[in-house]
Parts: sequence; C-alpha cells; structure tokens
Amino acid sequence: MNQRQNSFGSAPLTSTPVSFGIIILCAIIFLTRFQPPGLALWPVESGFFSPWQLISYAFLHGNFNHLFFNMFAVWMFGTPLERVWGTKRFVSYYAICVIGAAVMQLAVQLIEGGIYPTIGASGGVFGLLLAYGVMWPDNRIFLIFFPVPIKAKWFVLIYGGIELLLGFSRTMPGIAHFAHLGGMIFGAVLLYRWGWRPGMTWKK
Repeated sequence: MNQRQNSFGSAPLTSTPVSFGIIILCAIIFLTRFQPPGLALWPVESGFFSPWQLISYAFLHGNFNHLFFNMFAVWMFGTPLERVWGTKRFVSYYAICVIGAAVMQLAVQLIEGGIYPTIGASGGVFGLLLAYGVMWPDNRIFLIFFPVPIKAKWFVLIYGGIELLLGFSRTMPGIAHFAHLGGMIFGAVLLYRWGWRPGMTWKK
C-alpha cells in the first residue's frame, strides 16, 4: 500500500515516538526470534492463558510478510494519528484496539472451541485504519495490488466488509478475521466516546 495524498508532511521520530517504537520493537523481536509461547494469545480454557497476553501477542509475528505489512500500516496510519492526537491519546487508542481485538478473538475461540495461539498487530492496525479514515476520510490510498486511488473512508468500509465476509465464510481460516474486526469495533467505540467527527481538529 502507498499513500497517494497526505497533507501532514513527514513524521519525524521525535514527534511520533510510540509509532516508531512499535515498529522497532516488533522488528527486534522478530529478528531475534524471541517469541516464547507464553507471549502469544491463548484461549482462556487452554490452561496457557495469562492476562499480559492481551497486549504481548501484538508484538509477535509469524513471518516477514506478516511483520512488514503490519509495520508498514503502523507507519502509514499511526504516525499521522500520533502527531495530530499526541502520544498519550495515541497510546490509549492503540492499546484499546489491541486489547479489543484480543477479547474478540478469545470470544470466537470460546464459541468455536479452537485451542491455538494468536499473534500479530493486525487488530491494532485495523483500529488505526479506522481512525485514519475518520480523521481524513477524503485522503486517497493507493494499493499495490489494486492500482486505483481510493478514498480512505471507502477503503475502511470495503476492507471491513471483506473481513466480515471472510470471517463468516471461513475462506481463510488461518487468519483471525474477527480479531481484526474487534480492533475496529473497540476503536470505533473509543472514538465515539471521545466525540469524534470526520475531519475535526483534535486537542492533544
């Protein structure tokens, strides 16, 4: 993916420390292979679940593509959000999206009865995507695999719809589609509580 239109200029490291911190930490964890099973998100009934897994799972990734696309999205959507919102609000939002995605995934596994670990920052990334679409709905996003610029608001709706369809159809069972939706849903609730409006000016 590549951003076709962005009115915010570059995002230096000093103004977006958490976004870049997430990217650097996830990269280090992946490259050092420091991924003990206890950091992944396990179902509550598995006997391996611990509370910290609601956060720690988001720093683990299964392969390079998984890491690259998630971290590219953190840079693309997270840095402008952190710069406009401020670090404190950004941290709160990202953490809620990550935890919300975990809660949704645990609920789905409880219903389905599957015992397997979940890893990846995708739930938080989907929350960032939603917030970006709310903040700058008319910014155009350019997809590598779909070379036609599309407004952020439509991209959010289309991508969310695809995740919902894939989740119910189980077309790609190895991906936690409902966790992705959980990140968006919890993010939407938090934005609503903050009194969000598309294109509004936020106070840090």
